[in-house]
Amino acid sequence: MTFPAGTPVIDTMIAFPQEGTAQYDFIRAQAKDRASKEEMEFPAEYMFKEVPHDLPTDDPVGVTLREMDRYGIERGLIGVEDETSRSALKRFPDRFAASSNVDPNQGMDAVRKLVREHEEFGTRAAGVFPAGTFPQVAINDKRMYPVYAKCVELDIPIFVCAGVPGPRLRMAPQKVELIDEVMFDFPELVLVTRHGCEPWTELAVKLMLKWPNLYYSTSAFAPKYYPKAIIDYANTRGADKIIYAGYFPMGLTLERIFTDMPDVPFRDHVWPKFLHENARRVLKLDG
Repeated sequence: MTFPAGTPVIDTMIAFPQEGTAQYDFIRAQAKDRASKEEMEFPAEYMFKEVPHDLPTDDPVGVTLREMDRYGIERGLIGVEDETSRSALKRFPDRFAASSNVDPNQGMDAVRKLVREHEEFGTRAAGVFPAGTFPQVAINDKRMYPVYAKCVELDIPIFVCAGVPGPRLRMAPQKVELIDEVMFDFPELVLVTRHGCEPWTELAVKLMLKWPNLYYSTSAFAPKYYPKAIIDYANTRGADKIIYAGYFPMGLTLERIFTDMPDVPFRDHVWPKFLHENARRVLKLDG
């Protein structure tokens, strides 16, 4: 159960430093408490220690690449919405893979955007934050179904936030039980949960046992707080189902993550699968 130093890492949630806090306006638009609207730079920062606020932004791609090199991250999954990310994909196609963020409230325009970005950037995944959509769209809402269908057609996974959201938004759209209906209706869909599935991690494990194409990623959690149910599942029947994801620079430093990582009690055969093999397979990075 020793952390395998030198093993390559694929980070399925990483980004670049940005000036200001405009990237969180979509959360402030629907939050009602004063702290979320006016006081917190990052609307879930009450949950995190030492959020990396003061990173330089003159060369944001260089900042992230240096951190990736420092901790052995071979490749990172990033969005395509901003010019920094698009530049990184064009300049460093061997270091970054593209993911489309989806707003199901846009109807067929969301589907067209997904196709357009897949054609332009070779997207390897889609992503959606159900509690953060405005108005909110639940995991099993029928507005999501055209997106799920298109992901199946494009043969790409979709990463979906599940569990109680960190920002002070309604949790109802992200109840883990809703995943069951989606997997029943779309057995070919590859769905990867984000942000913990808490407090329903045992249910998430049960659903992963049930549905072959359901996976779990560790985004937004320092390794010290990986749920016990997830560690136990990875060490037994779920070694092929648990995928590493960080949260840099949104809420965690890579230093925090990889300082904690050696203390995670994964069995030896789990580490390479968790750190890169599962992500490589699900994202088809060798194709």
